[in-house]
Parts: sequence; structure tokens; C-alpha cells
Amino acid sequence: MRIGIIALLQESNTFIAQPTRLVHFEQQLLVTGEAVREQLAGTHHEVGGMLHALDDEQAEAVPIFAARALPYGVIDRATIETLLARMFAALAAAGPLDGLLVAAHGATVSEPWPDVDGHWLGELRSQLSPDKPIIGTLDPHANLSPAMVEACNALVAYRTNPHLDQRARGIDAARLIVRTLRGLMRPTMAAAYPPLAINIERQHTAEEPCQSLFRLADRQMADERVLTSSILLGFPYADVPEMGSSALVVTDDDSALAEQMVGQLAQAMWDSREQFIGELIGIDEAIDRGLEKARALAGPVCLLDMGDNVGGGAPGDGTHLAQALFARKIPRSLVVLSDPEGVAQAEAAGEWGTCTFTLGGKADRQSGPPLVCEATVQGLYDGQFEEPHPRHGGIKSYNQGPTALLRTDGGLTILVNSRRTPPFSLRQLTSCGINPADYLLIVAKGVNAPVAAYREACKHFIRVNTPGCTTADLSQLVFQHRRRPLFPFERDIEWSAQLR
Repeated sequence: MRIGIIALLQESNTFIAQPTRLVHFEQQLLVTGEAVREQLAGTHHEVGGMLHALDDEQAEAVPIFAARALPYGVIDRATIETLLARMFAALAAAGPLDGLLVAAHGATVSEPWPDVDGHWLGELRSQLSPDKPIIGTLDPHANLSPAMVEACNALVAYRTNPHLDQRARGIDAARLIVRTLRGLMRPTMAAAYPPLAINIERQHTAEEPCQSLFRLADRQMADERVLTSSILLGFPYADVPEMGSSALVVTDDDSALAEQMVGQLAQAMWDSREQFIGELIGIDEAIDRGLEKARALAGPVCLLDMGDNVGGGAPGDGTHLAQALFARKIPRSLVVLSDPEGVAQAEAAGEWGTCTFTLGGKADRQSGPPLVCEATVQGLYDGQFEEPHPRHGGIKSYNQGPTALLRTDGGLTILVNSRRTPPFSLRQLTSCGINPADYLLIVAKGVNAPVAAYREACKHFIRVNTPGCTTADLSQLVFQHRRRPLFPFERDIEWSAQLR
């Protein structure tokens, strides 16, 4: 059997004014044909898992198209049209196929299509005969749409956040399609959409309230009739009608059981709705708590900068925490800022050169004012590094561009890169001569994703409610297109899985 593989992944933050362009994909991943295999085989990405499992099942994998860009703004029209043109040209060149494996994000937005994933999956479905299955993977931050569900025979979401199981879910999807084609099963899928937006601060799957929900999903999968059970936490920074949480259950030819199980999941999500509201700890309180913990635990504490979450599309140049650390002269503190101009200034000063820098706060008003400080250049680096272990996003090779390490007299160390890079790997620091154990407070521009890597170095984590385009305080964002009613925006909602 010949099974095609297609991937298109980007998380779109509609509260960012700048669009995602083709260059953003070219900087990350944009390949067709055998180059897909060359780039992703052996990785912790879901496509790596698909390739491995098809080989193991003695099925022919046909790599067709793979594109990935870091989370950022809405994809502009020219870019999405170019991507889809390349996708479908590569599909046409692939020859006859028995089925398709797809890797979609589920929270991709473009100028012409707010539900990009529903659009391209639907186009694939229209080009394949009904007897040819389409089975795919989703990020648990997907804003699931009925169009995505209708286009596919089965969808499997990652079960961890930070995302450490992408490869495993790719393996699951591949085994599902092979067994479907062999006539050993008939995937039957049901979806549910409770009117609930889960705060990003509460989306760590190993912590409550998510942990109990995923245990329920695990118990459902103990039933041999259930092929997969998925919880979609949603991506609250995409202002689209689909924004919010959802659930998916796939059974072996049992639609009634699929509806029963997905209703059980959706009801459990809804019953926990009050627990999904964030704590929203302010900057000064977070620093005070962090210092107390760092001294008690004799090790660094990580302050998670939720408002400047690079993994959610933010620019990475937010200065709110850096300003507070610098003003308070907090000793042994570290922050990463994305600022190409700052790197150029450091290169001009040279190693061990000292000058007055103006750093960050340049992307938009939400980033905070630039940090003006006198600092010494401790090192200059090319910014390239490799991550050998499973980490959020399944990314192996990174390039944060020319990078400078600066130290101020007040105790703040600043790593300045020229290409915004999410804190998914400790190698971002260690490749630039930084030993995390030397610090009391380390700022990571994320919410949950950095924990997978940073827990090897940090004794404790505090999620900080900073301003920005990824603020955890959703009341600060102006939504125009989200579904209504939706908790917690509307509090007096009556809903049950039986009444939906």
C-alpha cells in the first residue's frame, strides 16, 4: 500500500498585527517529496513517527509536503495560496495513493480562510475517493472545527503539554491507517464542543485540572473498542468562531459508543470550568515569590513570561520582567530578548566592550518600553544549536541568529538574539556559555512549553501575568469573532453534553 504524508503546521495569533509570510516557513521548514523524509525521519516530530511506523508495518510511505513556521500572526493571502499550490502540485505528482496521513495544527488562520486546517483538509478529501482514508494528528491547542472532523476518518491529538509525545501520536495515526486499509478496523469519530475557553495558564497536562481529564481519556482507551480519545484544550489567541475547547473519540465502527464517550469527556471539561481560570500572578509578586523559593531550594526558579510567549506568537522582545529585575537590581537574574539591533550594537562594541544599550520593546506597544542599560559584552555567538532530546515541538535544529551575552552591574544578565526563538531547549542558554545553576531567577518567554527543558535546571516555576499579545488575562483582549456564549467571558451558561 502507498500512503501519502502531508504536514502544514502553524499556530496563528490574530492579536499580532504583523502577518506570517512565506519567509517564516522558509526559515523553519518548507519541503516537498523526499526532502520531507530527509528533514523529519528520526525526529521527535509526528511525521518522524509516521515514517517510522509505516516502515515497521511494511507499507510504502510517500512523503509529499511539509511546512512549519513558528507561531506568529495570521498567514497572509499570498503565502497561504503559495503553500496550498505547492501542496496540491506535490500531491498530483505523487501518483496513486491508498490513503493519506496528515499532520495539522488545528489553530492556523489565514486572511482568506479563518479555518485554514478545515479548508485544506476538506480540499484533500474532495480529491480522494471516499474509500481512501485520511487520518491525521492535531496539536492539543487546536480550535477544532466540524470541517476538520468531516474531512478525516480519524484525528489523534497529542496527549501532553509540553508536547513530548508527537512522535508517538504519529505512530498511532500510521498504525490506524494501515489497519484500516487492511480491513482490520473501521474508524468512527465523534466530536463535542463545550462552550469553554481554557486559560493558557491551566493547560499543563501533568498538573490539575488537566491531569484528571487526561486520566479519564486514558481510562476510555482501556476499552478495546475505543481507538483513540483526545482532548483539545484550544488556542485562545485566535479570534475565530472555532476558538475554544473540544473533544474527539474514535471507535471501531461504533458511532453510539463514540458519542457516549466524547460526551463524557466534554461533560468532565465543563464540570471543571471554574478550575480553568488562571491565577494571574503580577510581576513584583512573582519576583518576590521566586526569590524566596530560589533561596529556600538553593537553585534557580523559572519565571514564565506569559504575555511574551514566543511559542504563542509573541515577538520575544517584551521588557516588562526585564525592567523590573533591572530596576530592583535583582542579583543573578537572566532574561532572553529578541533584538537584532541590540546584537548589532554588541558586535560593534566587541567582546568585553561596554556601552549603553537600548534593548527590546520595539515590536509593538504591548512589549513595554525599551530597556536602557549599561552592559558589558560577555560573548558573541552564531546562535545555532541542536536539541538531542524530546522537547516541545519536536524540533531538533535551532538557529536564533547572531547572539550576544550581556551583563549589567546590577545583577541582570541578558541574552540577546537576532531571531526570536522559543525557549524549548536549554541549549539556547548553554550553547552561549550560560550555566543555569549560576542564577536565582531565569525568565523563559512561555507558559507551559519551556517546562520540558527547563525542569532539568530549575527547581520551581512561576507563571507571571505580564502584558502582551499572549497575556493570560483574556479580559484584556478584544474578541470580535469568537463563538458566544463562551465561558468564562459569559458566566451564566447552562450546558450539558446531553443538551448540546
